[in-house]
Amino acid sequence: MGRSGYGTRLIGLERTGDDPQRGREVLVVGAYFADLVFRNLERALRPGTEVFAEALDLLPGGAFTPAMAMHRLGHDVVWATDFGTDLFSGQVLAAARAEGLDETGFRHHPGPLRSVTVALSSPGDRAMISYQDQIADQPLAALLREHRPAALILPQLQYGEEILAALRVARQLGTEVLMDCQDMPGTLDTPLVREVLAEVDIFAPNADEALRLTGTATVDDALHLLSGLVRTVVVKRGGEGASAVRDGKRYDLDAVPVEVMDTTGAGDCFNAGFLHAHLAGQKLPACLAAAVACGAATTTGPGSSRAPDAAGLREWLARVPHR
Repeated sequence: MGRSGYGTRLIGLERTGDDPQRGREVLVVGAYFADLVFRNLERALRPGTEVFAEALDLLPGGAFTPAMAMHRLGHDVVWATDFGTDLFSGQVLAAARAEGLDETGFRHHPGPLRSVTVALSSPGDRAMISYQDQIADQPLAALLREHRPAALILPQLQYGEEILAALRVARQLGTEVLMDCQDMPGTLDTPLVREVLAEVDIFAPNADEALRLTGTATVDDALHLLSGLVRTVVVKRGGEGASAVRDGKRYDLDAVPVEVMDTTGAGDCFNAGFLHAHLAGQKLPACLAAAVACGAATTTGPGSSRAPDAAGLREWLARVPHR
């Protein structure tokens, strides 16, 4: 179970051995994004050209996705984020309320606070352009002390003195940390990146991010290097499945064959599946299977709209090819 000692069952989520000092189960910290997803482009987009898409969706994204995905799987989730008075804030806030997300961690501001991503989505991958109005972040260490979560989800790579100090607070509280990477600047040679990763329990980049971060030529080399820094490293490999290393032991899993509609949000739902099984005390193969199942389910619809609940996860787990 890692250092938290906090247990739930994989399906049903009956708590076992709760710590009386424990607060919330899962804390997600990160900005919302409104995802404007253009699907099935008639051809590749090049400068100076116009391309039409066959479908368009406006969907909630950003840190909404892991918060929603964990909540659907039955977890007690608090999402620390900010909303303004603009259309995009309103759209995601309405979606969060429709999902029944706890609003304890929401900060509301009197002016616009736009966070928007335009995603050009194809069955194999997607390209994105994002814009975000700037606002002072909520101090992570203070959020940890307030909510005392069993697990913390950080949807992107963060580094620096403040995040390092906050992750050390997480360790003191017994909070397990899952950090994604996303297309963020920084490599292992960037100051404090290695130190931050050493405080992370589960690091979950995709293959391209792992290669860029480590400067290696292969995913195998990236896994080897990252597993020397983080206890559990999980690399999402798209159509090739996923690979994970924990305590020097590696496990690989093929992708679930599906008819892909949209890959937007699949990585965040993959993370939710992994953490869901991890919090239930499952071993690495079962965690990776739950991750692959959740990621695959999500690709069958626009954005993260097809993220499964606990019953849906059971059905998708039966489709995961083991090796």
